[in-house]
Amino acid sequence: MMYEPLKSTSFFARELLLKIEKTKISLLIGVPKETNPSEKRLALTPEAVSLLVDAGHRVMVEREAGLSINYSDRYYSESGALIVDSPEEVFQADIIVKIGTPTYAEVLMMKPRTTVFSFLQLILFSKQTIELMLEKRISAIAYELMYDTSTGASPFVTAISEIEGATAITLASELMSNAHGGKGILLGGVPGISPTEVVIIGAGVAGTIAARAAFALGAMVKVFDDDVNKLRTIQRTLGRTFFTSTFHPNVLRNTFRSADVVIGAMQYVNQTHRYVISADLVRELKKGALIIDLRMAYGGCFETTAEACLPDAPAVFERFGVLHFCEMNVSSRVARTSSMAISNIFASMFASMGEYGGIGGLAKADRGFASGFYLFSGKPVNSYVGNWFNLPVNDLGLFLTGF
Repeated sequence: MMYEPLKSTSFFARELLLKIEKTKISLLIGVPKETNPSEKRLALTPEAVSLLVDAGHRVMVEREAGLSINYSDRYYSESGALIVDSPEEVFQADIIVKIGTPTYAEVLMMKPRTTVFSFLQLILFSKQTIELMLEKRISAIAYELMYDTSTGASPFVTAISEIEGATAITLASELMSNAHGGKGILLGGVPGISPTEVVIIGAGVAGTIAARAAFALGAMVKVFDDDVNKLRTIQRTLGRTFFTSTFHPNVLRNTFRSADVVIGAMQYVNQTHRYVISADLVRELKKGALIIDLRMAYGGCFETTAEACLPDAPAVFERFGVLHFCEMNVSSRVARTSSMAISNIFASMFASMGEYGGIGGLAKADRGFASGFYLFSGKPVNSYVGNWFNLPVNDLGLFLTGF
């Protein structure tokens, strides 16, 4: 008996066997010009805009927004951005990406249910502004609150802290020279002369990079932190043994008496407690010593720098014979580098957002991204921000079930 070979059969139309791509959506992203004169950074560079446009998104950039980082409107336009003349136009985008905390005037221009990304500078955030955001059902995401699920750290904070740490040592070297009213000493060491002593308060990313840069110049470095594990990590990261200590009052006092530079680099966001160096301890510093506070946007690391958080307060001043450098955002001094670092993260984030069907879909899939929300459709969902403004806090998970 003869048998014919079995013929291949299929119960599906041929079209259904083709590769099926994830459903993507097109996002309308607005990049406004920063209104704070001291803020030079921008959330997206032309290179990032090009990647977003290639991924099918649309990007609106306010005219001359990129001049602070030396990118022309033409460069943005050639990268695929639509250049708009007024902030009113750019704030009509579904998603706003900026650097500084939203102002009341900016929120007024936003349409209801807009989503805004920014840094969370609560010291500059007014209760009136957040009340308007609640009224307009705005969703707000802070870069500092997001984290990478694989590392537990915020990619934005890590990138900016690296820049701030390196910039702090550059500033210290400049401010200690005679040209800027300093003691006229070299930050580092040369044969026959004792090295300068740099004290760093905070063993996080900024403190680690600052310590590395100071060591490279030949300075003596001492690091303080309330977390012993961080002190172990900084020594392991830098590959050397040097002075570290927790906040013992006597140890701090003796160290301050010999310090030439003190850098404040404590992390305050989402922390249950807050350490601030007292004015009495600042009095112990030598005449002509230098304090650089990297945490002015969060209230400062020193009791003597708190007054610099007030509007129109000088960024550089002297107190007890000690020079204080208190710019709100040190990384704005190298705005182009900072903007490029932020843009690199955004390009990847928005690519994922499009694939997951928007912001809600990505928040449901990625806990690290979801943690960045402090407002969701006008509802406070972060206890750190809620406690600051004395607002009731909701569970974000309840709002994500529909996605």
